[in-house]
Amino acid sequence: MTHHDKQKRAVHIATVKRVYKGKTYVSHLLRHTYREDGKVKHLTLGNLSDLPDDLIDVMRKRLAGEPLPASGDDLRIVRSLPHGHVAAVLGTLRRCELDRMIASKPCREAELILAMIVLRVISPSSKLANLTGLTPETAQHTLADELRLGDIETREMYESLDWLLKRQNRIEKKLAKKHLAEGTLVLYDVSSSYYTGRRSNLIKMGYSRDAKPSLPQIVYGLLCDRRGCPIAVEVFPGNTSDPATFTSQVNRIRQRFGLTRIVLVGDRGMITSKRIDQDLRDVDGLDWITALRNDSIKKLVQQETIQLSLFDERDLAEVTSPDYPGERLIVCRNPLLAAERARKREDLLTAAEKKLNAVVNAVLRKKNPLQGKAKIGLRVGRELKNTKMERHFELKIEDDAFSYERRHDIIAEEAALDGLYVVRTSVAGEVFSAEQTVAAYKDLSHVEWAFRSLKTMDLRIRPIYHWKDARIKSHVFLCMLAYYVEWHMREALADLLFDDHDRVAAEATRPSIVAKAPRSEAAKDKERTRRTTDNHPVQSFQSLLRDLATLCKNRLRWESHANAEFERVTEPTALQRRAFELLGLPLAS
Repeated sequence: MTHHDKQKRAVHIATVKRVYKGKTYVSHLLRHTYREDGKVKHLTLGNLSDLPDDLIDVMRKRLAGEPLPASGDDLRIVRSLPHGHVAAVLGTLRRCELDRMIASKPCREAELILAMIVLRVISPSSKLANLTGLTPETAQHTLADELRLGDIETREMYESLDWLLKRQNRIEKKLAKKHLAEGTLVLYDVSSSYYTGRRSNLIKMGYSRDAKPSLPQIVYGLLCDRRGCPIAVEVFPGNTSDPATFTSQVNRIRQRFGLTRIVLVGDRGMITSKRIDQDLRDVDGLDWITALRNDSIKKLVQQETIQLSLFDERDLAEVTSPDYPGERLIVCRNPLLAAERARKREDLLTAAEKKLNAVVNAVLRKKNPLQGKAKIGLRVGRELKNTKMERHFELKIEDDAFSYERRHDIIAEEAALDGLYVVRTSVAGEVFSAEQTVAAYKDLSHVEWAFRSLKTMDLRIRPIYHWKDARIKSHVFLCMLAYYVEWHMREALADLLFDDHDRVAAEATRPSIVAKAPRSEAAKDKERTRRTTDNHPVQSFQSLLRDLATLCKNRLRWESHANAEFERVTEPTALQRRAFELLGLPLAS
C-alpha cells in the first residue's frame, strides 16, 4: 500500500453506538485517524448523522478507495417522485412555525397532521386517497419520506384528526397571539358547505351558498386578521343563522384570546341591530364596523338624513341619526356600482317581461287557453319565482284575461338608492377617519377570498366524507390550517402569480376609498404579457405548484458497486429557483 493510499484511508466514517436509558443512539462521524507518539488517535471532523443513509454508504465506499463507475451504464434510476411542491409547502409550513404551534414536541400524530395539511394544499382529496399517496408502494410524491412516516395504518389518520380537534383551542390561541394585538381589527364572516351523508348531528337543511338547496348543510365561521390571515374557525349546525354564530366569536375573542380592546368587522347580515344591542353595545373596549340594510338606508333617505344632493360633487359623507345614538354613519355612493345595478335591474325586468308575455299568450291562445284566476296566478308565480321582480309589476288577473305593467314609482324609488351603501360604526372619529372606516369594512373581501380558496379547487373543503361530528369539525379546522400555509405562500409568491404584487402603488392611484380597488400598472403588465419583470412566466397558484412538482427526487443505483444507492434532485429551472428564493427556502434537496 502506497503512502498516498494510507493518507486517503486515514479519513473515514466511523459508526458509534451509545446506549442511554435503554435506547440505542447511532452516530456517523467523519474522522481523521493518525498516529502520534506511537498511539492511534481520532480527530472528529464532522457529524454526518443527519445525512441520508444511502449517501453515507456511498461516502464510506469512496473514502475506502472504491472508484466511481467507469460509465453511466452502471447507473440506474430506481424511482423518481415529484418533490418540489412538497418541499415548498412543507418548508413554508415550518418557516411560519405552524408545526411548532401544532405541537411543541414532535410526535406521530403531529407528523400525520402536517402530512394532511401539506396534502390539502398540493392534492386535496379524501383521507383514504391521501393514505394511498403516502404508502411506499403507491407513493405519489416524497412527502412520506420527508416526514419519515414509514408505514401508516388507516386508523392512525382518523385518530390524528381526533388528536387535532382536542388541540384546536390551544393552536388558535397561539395563532391569535402571533397575529392579533390589542386594538386590532378582526374580520369575521360565515359560509356553508353541503353534506352528502346522513349520520352527523351537525347537518341540517338550511340556506345553501353552494346552490345545493336539496342537500343538508354545515355552517362555519372564519375569523381573520385585517390582512385575511386565518386565525380561528368554528363549525355550526346547517340551520344556524349568521348572527347567531357571531355571539360565539365575540366570546372567543375576548375570553379565549384574552383581548380586551378590539374592533369587529362583519357584514350587515352578521352584525345586526339586535346583535349590537345584545352583545356589543356598552361593552368596554369592544367596537364594531358593519353596514346598514337597504330598508334602513331607504328610511334615512325618507327622513332626509341622507340627502342625495350631497353626492353631486363627492362620493362620501358622514352623517348622524337619532336612530343610531353614539354611532357614526358614513354614506358612500359609487357611480360605477350604481350603473351596474341599473343595468342588472333592466336585464331582470326584461327577462321577467319575456316570461309574463308567455303567460299573456297562453291566456289568449285559441286552443286550450289558460283560464281561471288561480291557474293564471300559479303560472305567473312560477314564471317570476327566480327573477325576484314581482314587486316591480302591477298584475291584473281575471278568469279569462291577464295583463301587466311596470310599477315605475317602485323602480324609481329603488333606482334612487343605486350605488349607495352606509357603513355603521361605533369607532370614534379620532381613532378611524371616515376613509379608514370604509377601508376596514372593505377588508371583508379578504375573508370572502379565503372562502373561495377553501371551497374551490385550491383546498376543496367539500365534499365532506366524514360521518362523526368531531371528524367534520376537525376536517374544517385542518382546511383552515392548510389555508394558513397557502396564505403565506401567496403573499411570498405574488410576483409569480396573477395576484397584484404592488398593492401600495395601486392604492396610490385610487381616486377615492369608495372607488373599486385598482390593479397596479405592474400587475396589469404582468397580466397582459403573462411574464414578470424578470421574464418569468406568470401562473395561477395551482399551476405553479404543478410546475414545482416537476422538480423530482430520483433514487439512483450503482449496480457495479454492490448496488449502492443514493438520491439526487433534478436540476431546477430558473422559475423554480425564483420560487424557492421568494419563499425564503433553500432549493429542494
